[in-house]
Amino acid sequence: MTSCGARARDRTVFFVANPVLWPAWPFLPLVRRTSGHEELGVLFDSRSAGLTGYSATVFATNLFTLPAKLNEFLALPHETFDSAEELVDANWLVD
Repeated sequence: MTSCGARARDRTVFFVANPVLWPAWPFLPLVRRTSGHEELGVLFDSRSAGLTGYSATVFATNLFTLPAKLNEFLALPHETFDSAEELVDANWLVD
C-alpha cells in the first residue's frame, strides 16, 4: 500500500472511532471510488441516538439528501461492517 493510501486508511479509521471530530456530526461523509465510479455514503453516530449495531454502517446517501425522519434514514440502503478497518477494506474513505 502506498504511503498516501495508508494515510487515507489511517485517517478514516481514526475519524470513524472519534465522532466528536466529525465536522457534520452526527454524520460523517464517506466516498468509495472504484474503477472510475464514485459512491457517496454517510456514517451515523448511532450511539448518540441510543441505537446500537450501526457504528460501522455506511448509508447510501449524502448530507444534502438526508431524510427528515430517523426511521426513513435507517430504511436507506446500507452496508454494515464489523469494524472501521473492515469498512476501509471495502474501500470507503472519509470524504
